[in-house]
Amino acid sequence: MMPESPIQPLEPIQKVPRHIAIVMDGNGRWAASRGLPRLAGHRAGTENLRRVIRACVEFNVKVLTIYAFSTENWGRPSDEVEGLMMILEDVIDRELDELHAEGVRLRHIGRLDRLNPRLREKVLNAVELTKNNDQLVLCIAWNYGGRDEIICAIQNLIADGIKPEQISEELVSNYMFTVGIPDPDLIIRTSGEMRISNFLIWQSAYSEWYITPTLWPDFNREELYKALQAYSQRDRRFGKLTNGCEKD
Repeated sequence: MMPESPIQPLEPIQKVPRHIAIVMDGNGRWAASRGLPRLAGHRAGTENLRRVIRACVEFNVKVLTIYAFSTENWGRPSDEVEGLMMILEDVIDRELDELHAEGVRLRHIGRLDRLNPRLREKVLNAVELTKNNDQLVLCIAWNYGGRDEIICAIQNLIADGIKPEQISEELVSNYMFTVGIPDPDLIIRTSGEMRISNFLIWQSAYSEWYITPTLWPDFNREELYKALQAYSQRDRRFGKLTNGCEKD
């Protein structure tokens, strides 16, 4: 863990999102700018996650979802994929007890079938250990893809014999990996990229987006605060009008 700077007081945030999702982008560019291998960037990004989790608790965010490994990431070089798997296992080994002690509940969204049995068992054990915690729900999207999630939901709806006239938004939501979790109010993407990248396609229908050029390893408490302040100034209408005002 990197040494942490003293916490500086910040002005209260008027409207805090209940659920934040983050596309943690820019680890590779962060490493390249320092002449380091890509895995060094991924490790730096993992170290940064602890700081962001603490900041979310400080700012009273209740759910944090992180996009850690997509279904498309299997197409990266094998040594990078293997390194990312080792990082995940290392994080569970080093951080689980502390996260549990701090009241963080872990949820996995995505598929676990491509993880090796040892790592899959560690993920399931972490989820089981923390299932009653309520300080913060940390959803880790690992081997996750938005389209894959929708396909999985359709397959399970068919397998359960659901008739077409029974299908509703609420029912479909109950077949998503995120069942029981509110849709994200705010999605943050670091590194300045302007893409959804197959992330929470169903759940993000009315999410607010915040794009920052800051690379993920540098996205600290103060950067998160900026995102939350920007969100608090948004007028979320969900396709409706606000206070009778004619807005498009």
